[in-house]
Amino acid sequence: MKIILKEDVRGLGYKDDVVEVKDGYGRNFLIPTGKAVVATPSALKVLAENQRQRAHKIAQIKADAEAAAAALEGVALTIGAKTSATGTIFGSVNAIQIAEALEKLGHNVDRKLIILKDNIKEVGKYTATVQFHKEVAVEVPFEVVAE
Repeated sequence: MKIILKEDVRGLGYKDDVVEVKDGYGRNFLIPTGKAVVATPSALKVLAENQRQRAHKIAQIKADAEAAAAALEGVALTIGAKTSATGTIFGSVNAIQIAEALEKLGHNVDRKLIILKDNIKEVGKYTATVQFHKEVAVEVPFEVVAE
């Protein structure tokens, strides 16, 4: 089944992408939750017209994302966490803590844009990906230290 995404869906696509999904996923989850619509010929024409009208706005959004990504280049974070004697963290480090650390440095980044590859439960050096736009992403290195 072909659908048009109305918002970004991690692992599937970005807003206004036309993607192919299984019928059950589309009919039972994406369409009822308002994340997608069926890609009928008329819906595809409306999408094409909307994209043509928003081309300038989309270029501006991408330029803003590139500027924000350039501001994060070279930023290194240190995040303190309570740890046991073996270096294991009580809990885990997540996107909220990384967003707060970036905020302290003067970079306002939404926590939903931060992607961590795996759960961080030990002291060490890691990287997080900040996905500002579907074509603009930046790697932010950070170190987890014991408090």
